[in-house]
Amino acid sequence: MIFGKNDIYDLLNAKNIPFTCTEHRPVYSMEEFDVLDIPANAVICKNLFLRNSNGKQHFLLTVPAATPVDLKELAVKLASSRLSFASAERLEKYLGLQSGLVSPFGLLNDTSKSVIFVSSKNLPPSAIIGIHPNDNTATVWLTFGDLLALLSELKVEVKLIEM
Repeated sequence: MIFGKNDIYDLLNAKNIPFTCTEHRPVYSMEEFDVLDIPANAVICKNLFLRNSNGKQHFLLTVPAATPVDLKELAVKLASSRLSFASAERLEKYLGLQSGLVSPFGLLNDTSKSVIFVSSKNLPPSAIIGIHPNDNTATVWLTFGDLLALLSELKVEVKLIEM
């Protein structure tokens, strides 16, 4: 099963995870978020789908949009070989997503648990984050702690690092 927007809403409701949702025109880049109605104190996150040099490890990095990402430094922190952006084909294969739709909710589609979720230790569990529900016409707002709990329950490997 590929989790779409409504499937994600249903899952969050079934797990009693509080969330709100903002429907909007399709958003393909971080710059386009500037025109959206963002809840007060919310953190918009950027999501990068990465692979190591031999393509045997894959990472989904989710960090606040303003956080600079140095792939060389990140590789060292993850004890990985050189990192680069994964191809659209790999994104489809591992997360069931297309370019422009990268989201931690894509990990729901990773039935083989091949992708490691990576985020910042500096993002508090109480932070309200905004992420796509595998669809760039909506943003789901939930706490970072609730996202981590959901990923843990789904047996997704999570690494929190200094960013």
